Amino acid sequence: MALSESGLRRLAEQLKETAGARVLLGIVGPPGAGKSTLAERLRDVLNEDGHIAVVAPMDGFHRSNAELDAMGARARKGEPNTFDAEGYVAALRRVRAGQGRVEWPTFSRVIDEPVPGGVVIEDEPIVITEGNYLLLDQGPWRDVRGLLDEVWFLDVPDAVLVPRLLERFLAGGRSREEAEAKIAESDLRNAALVRATRDRADLVL
Repeated sequence: MALSESGLRRLAEQLKETAGARVLLGIVGPPGAGKSTLAERLRDVLNEDGHIAVVAPMDGFHRSNAELDAMGARARKGEPNTFDAEGYVAALRRVRAGQGRVEWPTFSRVIDEPVPGGVVIEDEPIVITEGNYLLLDQGPWRDVRGLLDEVWFLDVPDAVLVPRLLERFLAGGRSREEAEAKIAESDLRNAALVRATRDRADLVL
């Protein structure tokens, strides 16, 4: 379905109606699809009537640049094994179990590093997590789907993704040549991998 502002509000109302002690919603899609923007818009709509929703991004579980350098994987940053998938799953389990306060890491594009405790999850009944690999059926990632009540897939064509990614990398200090190489050699391959998981989603936007 195409997502208008009214469509977003309808989805928000549906989430409110189904919310019990806690609902975990996943938003998944390729790099540059707008997952973070959608998650934040949805959170803001949900919170118009009080603080009931929080965003817990998968990107907070990027491995540090020091770890990636040690792995020889800095150039592949953003691929599945450049994340701490085990840590992400463990954090989701804590949120799922409602084990009190959870300090959740975020990711800073300014310093290109994860930020510990960037979000604090307490007793919010709706937790929105967003990222590329929520539906990936390999390694530790395969445990993610079972921890989420619903997963929405945000699909965007490469013709839209590429300019967005280019703008992101240029703003982050890469040269155009570096940015184009990263997009061609890593991000578009990641996008194809993510799109192969689309059929496992509950809703495609």
